[in-house]
Amino acid sequence: MDRTTDIIIINSIEQIPTIETINAIPRNKELKIVFGKGVQDKREAVGQNLKNKLIGFQVGIHILEPEINITKLITDKEIEDNQDFFEQCAKDYRRLGEELLFKVVKKLDLNLNKDFPLQTFNELKLNGKSNGFVEGWRYSAHGFHCGFDNLKTKQVIEVPLIFGLEFGDLDPYFFTRFIKSTPKYQPLPVDIFEDYADGVRINEKMISIGKFEKINSNVGEKYGIVVKDREKVEIKPYLALQKLHEEQNKQIKKSKFNFWKFFGFKK
Repeated sequence: MDRTTDIIIINSIEQIPTIETINAIPRNKELKIVFGKGVQDKREAVGQNLKNKLIGFQVGIHILEPEINITKLITDKEIEDNQDFFEQCAKDYRRLGEELLFKVVKKLDLNLNKDFPLQTFNELKLNGKSNGFVEGWRYSAHGFHCGFDNLKTKQVIEVPLIFGLEFGDLDPYFFTRFIKSTPKYQPLPVDIFEDYADGVRINEKMISIGKFEKINSNVGEKYGIVVKDREKVEIKPYLALQKLHEEQNKQIKKSKFNFWKFFGFKK
């Protein structure tokens, strides 16, 4: 379903729709409030007030244009009613992510660091081999992920590399893009309009009802979100990995050891 936009031009603060009116807006509509010259200086204050009062909405205060854009996000009820669907999506994400990652490992004959896959894929970046094709998928290692897109179906998935052999981390933006691009899910049982913001709400609600849970990563205080009903894998924390590599590289002076630089990052 496509989203339509209702535009309201106001020349006084009194013309701003009430909270009750905005709350009644369906999710397939965006409300654009355009401020006339006499009230353009009120845009940020009005926008911030709406952000505080509108629960479950995304309120965007345009930086340059005299406007505020308001959209209703996926609701708790919609998520609860479709919790089995989102749980299955998370399981599919985890399974496909692992499958695709090991296809790359096999094709390139990589010696995968099972504790910290990011190290292995950072070495690919240094060798200029971080992009390529494997069995109908285009892959690209970048940041903390290796992204895949299917050349035929256009399905996309980003596989995390900082959770050991746990490849099911559900970044809200990447998770909703995966759902929306997966042919077998179409038509979706519930609309997703805002990839990131709706994804955040899906994850938070699925955690609260016990379907998803948080996990620690290899790197610092960064955490991930995964489906709770899964086979658990060990994820070694940052400090343990740092100690391990310090022991393996005793020739490097400890005072100069840089964990991030060792794995190809600048910090």
